[in-house]
Amino acid sequence: QVQLVESGGGLVQAGGSLRLSCAASGRTFSRYAMGWFRQAPGKEREFVASISWTGGTTLYADPVKGRFTISRDNAKNTVILQMNSLKPEDTAVYYCAAASRRFGTAGPDEYDYWGQGTQVTVSS
Repeated sequence: QVQLVESGGGLVQAGGSLRLSCAASGRTFSRYAMGWFRQAPGKEREFVASISWTGGTTLYADPVKGRFTISRDNAKNTVILQMNSLKPEDTAVYYCAAASRRFGTAGPDEYDYWGQGTQVTVSS
């Protein structure tokens, strides 16, 4: 069992930055690929980024490439999403997720555990 708790959301102006953190419980964190998803009002949940067990392989959705960076610290059971050059269309609830597989994936059905989400609002 893995429990995930996100933090770091908030209100920021367009062009600004936010750093989301996801703290995971459990001793087997390093055996889970981790992902970030987001859901805007009235829209489907969408993939943002994922990272493999060791952190050596990352995957990004096209809208965030070059602006967002995902990383993990297995010693601290933490995964980070650094978000730069934020745009109003990045406004959403951001969710952290864990998948019992080596490499991350964009498919939400592949993830076994989810956090409660953290709100990110980007004003224009």
